[in-house]
Amino acid sequence: MTFSTMMIWPMIAHAVLVFGLYFLLSNRRIGAVRAGTAKAEQFKDNREEPAESLLIHNNIKNQFELPVLFHAVCLALYVTTADNVVTALLAWAFVLSRYVHAYVHITSNRLRHRRPIWITGFFILILLWLWLAVWLALS
Repeated sequence: MTFSTMMIWPMIAHAVLVFGLYFLLSNRRIGAVRAGTAKAEQFKDNREEPAESLLIHNNIKNQFELPVLFHAVCLALYVTTADNVVTALLAWAFVLSRYVHAYVHITSNRLRHRRPIWITGFFILILLWLWLAVWLALS
């Protein structure tokens, strides 16, 4: 891995998580239809998500909230050459927090475990944006 692409790989790793969640959601929805607990028509207008897939559906929504700011800052750090080993490690830590958050969310969904993981990712993201601001201010 070259220094110039260090910020791109965590973004790819997050995309892999999202693709995996979509795959799992599709499998759960198909399973619900086959089991008779949902009808295919429910998904046409996204009505009444079955219990089998609700947590996954909600987690996918989560992946397009805070992580949008993650992808934006990674690209901004890359484009402005403000990226470095520390920002790359922070980016990987953020992605790790998303994987752990997703796991907790779609398994036990215990808020007392999920919330600290989310807060960790939130503060990592703040650090990345602060570093970008400092870099731009000093450039």
